Amino acid sequence: MTYDTIVIGIGGMGSAAAFHLARRGLRVLAFERFALPHDLGSSHGVTRIIRLAYYEHPSYVPLLRRAFALWRDLERESGTRLLHVTGAVDAGPPGSRVFEGSRLSCEVHDLPHEVLTSAELSRRFPAFHLPAEHLAVVQPDGGFLLPERCIETHVRLARAHGADVRTGVRVTRWEAAASGVVVHVDGETHRAPQLVVTAGPWVPSLVPTLAPHLVVERQVVAWFSVTEPEHFVPGRFPVFVMNADEGHFYGFPEFGVPGFKIGKYHHRGEAVDPDRIDRAVHGEDIAPLHAFVGRYFPGGAGPLLKSSVCMFTNTPDEHFLIDRLPDAPQVVIVSACSGHGFKFTSVIGEIVADLVQRDFTAHDIALHGLSRLPT
Repeated sequence: MTYDTIVIGIGGMGSAAAFHLARRGLRVLAFERFALPHDLGSSHGVTRIIRLAYYEHPSYVPLLRRAFALWRDLERESGTRLLHVTGAVDAGPPGSRVFEGSRLSCEVHDLPHEVLTSAELSRRFPAFHLPAEHLAVVQPDGGFLLPERCIETHVRLARAHGADVRTGVRVTRWEAAASGVVVHVDGETHRAPQLVVTAGPWVPSLVPTLAPHLVVERQVVAWFSVTEPEHFVPGRFPVFVMNADEGHFYGFPEFGVPGFKIGKYHHRGEAVDPDRIDRAVHGEDIAPLHAFVGRYFPGGAGPLLKSSVCMFTNTPDEHFLIDRLPDAPQVVIVSACSGHGFKFTSVIGEIVADLVQRDFTAHDIALHGLSRLPT
């Protein structure tokens, strides 16, 4: 069989890309090294935050509006619940990146929001015990996605639309050819006019020209037992992102598995090889998370119940890479999401389909081009 597009890596981004490409009638061949879904990359963890107020840059907000709509479309088409809305809190001291950036995105895009003091936040959401000087942007259009279920749903519908999705096979290399690309997979070769690389932490090895610009980082999240469970349920506890003295943290209500889930961005600053990462969780991984919870969310600072290791793949400015390779324009790179990409996978799948089918997308992806990387 001949294919229009090959996709390498079927995590969050790759599963969405395969779905959107196949739904448009393109013949898709997709490869995943592991099972679907799996916990060895960047697209797992039971829950993943989605938030409309976006401190990272206001230009993300239109993408998020479309992402929300596409998640709801996917729910309707599949009959599967994927998105839970809880509201979102972006907090920190005045002048902090999270608080000021979130407020700016709300103002630029006229998003409904409130600015609350720490005391006001605690009265509304009793689990929060932030320092008196902290301020919080509270925005109703935030919540969490179920990443494993999202991937399963995208893959199931991609296959229903004709995509050939193969698991347990490893792409060893690819090369440009006059007719497109040749992809080498476990001793076999496959050809297509275009290639989409959505391999997350394995992008540096698959696209060596990008390796100098990407840092793969070990990340740990934990779930702690709650002593005030009524304060940590989705109806009483919004997802949050927070700047504090201890660093930059994020958290979720209790859902799916027991415990209050908490993580710290750039947890211990450990650059790793994705094939040699330490997947065990150690005391020094848990200690900063438990200390943070004990100080700011004491009702959720019980014993450790569960932990998980994943990876961020970071660009220098922590914005995404969504572009064609200059020296191989038949190859679309969609990766290096710097720890905040999963929520966008529905819309990035649509963008990939635009680029492959028309070499143009109406979505604003100017922030995410390869030309900005240092030479």
